[in-house]
Amino acid sequence: MARRIGFVGIILERRDRAEAVNRALSEHADLISARVGLPMRDKGVSVITLVVEATTDELGALTGKLGNLDGVSVKSALSKQEVSNG
Repeated sequence: MARRIGFVGIILERRDRAEAVNRALSEHADLISARVGLPMRDKGVSVITLVVEATTDELGALTGKLGNLDGVSVKSALSKQEVSNG
């Protein structure tokens, strides 16, 4: 299956879930091209945006693991165009 470029948006509504989120991201580090995190302490949430290069199955494994965590919301999308390995 070919990989495509995409993004993952993560909202942490519970700060105690940060360790579990970081563990999941580390397990899928080979998919992640870029990561930007914004702790919004005054609002009580943190937002993480990832740029990924993944197959639909790989992205589903990552977002499924994150989405199963209480207090974590996840949305993602992949481009329609496949990327070359070169």
